[in-house]
Amino acid sequence: MSKLPFAVPPPSGRYESLVEAVDAGGGTVVPVAEARSLVWADAARPDLLPDALADAPHLEWVQLPLAGIENYVHLLDADRTWTCGKGVYAPPVAEHALAMTLAGLRHLVGYARETRWSGPVGRNLLGADVVVLGGGEITVELLRLLGPFGVTSTVVRKHPDPVPGATRTVGVDRLDEVLPAADVVVLALALTPETEGILNARTLALLPDHAWVVNVARGRHIVTDDLVAALEAGRLGGAALDVTDPEPLPDGHPLWSAPGVLVVPHVGGASPASYPRMGRYLHRQLTAYRDTGDLQHVVHG
Repeated sequence: MSKLPFAVPPPSGRYESLVEAVDAGGGTVVPVAEARSLVWADAARPDLLPDALADAPHLEWVQLPLAGIENYVHLLDADRTWTCGKGVYAPPVAEHALAMTLAGLRHLVGYARETRWSGPVGRNLLGADVVVLGGGEITVELLRLLGPFGVTSTVVRKHPDPVPGATRTVGVDRLDEVLPAADVVVLALALTPETEGILNARTLALLPDHAWVVNVARGRHIVTDDLVAALEAGRLGGAALDVTDPEPLPDGHPLWSAPGVLVVPHVGGASPASYPRMGRYLHRQLTAYRDTGDLQHVVHG
């Protein structure tokens, strides 16, 4: 059986684990112009993908790097099969969410900015009330990590089907009901017209004034001006944001100086282990494509 011509274009071409996965899955790495399949691993630069597509007239399959495809929707077509990286980055993103949650609750953000010895501040995650918006694989992994902390966890999702590890799962129509008791709200949901701005002046006002907001999803889930206003008025404990709106967050933006804010430059999945994880996922995808033509996580425009 001939090897599938597969492109791993720069800058993703420097990730050896992806090249190794192509080889192990029965493919061969070729220049983009010769490729029938392409893996786009550079999630930070979706703007470069159109040029790669233009240079690849024979493409049959494009593997996107993340579960969220909003940056690529305008490129989707019926001429090629498009797949997303659903679940690939769930463990590192969940770990990142936990780290930011602990940093916020335990006041590590504030202590890191001190220039003198200060008194005890902060709250425990142990036994806390945690609300997670979204019921996908990041949420499942986060709930597993939260297990030893004995939290009460409420998952809010479009359809209230039970989520493994959650104390309870409710529909989004009950969001207002669960926010007033939350010590932490974690956003780990897909960005859709219905979820854009889901945290706004009204819903933020429902939270206790000690609550932390942790966003590892998309910046546009939160109305930024409303968040800044709540923080500056002391109506929130703080916000730990791996994503922002706008993104990148411009120099001098009010979020940089708002009290109780931790801004991280969208690196939740960018750990050293991420590319080997993508490599293992790609190996499974490529093997299935070669053997049966079947692929997981096909997306449509």
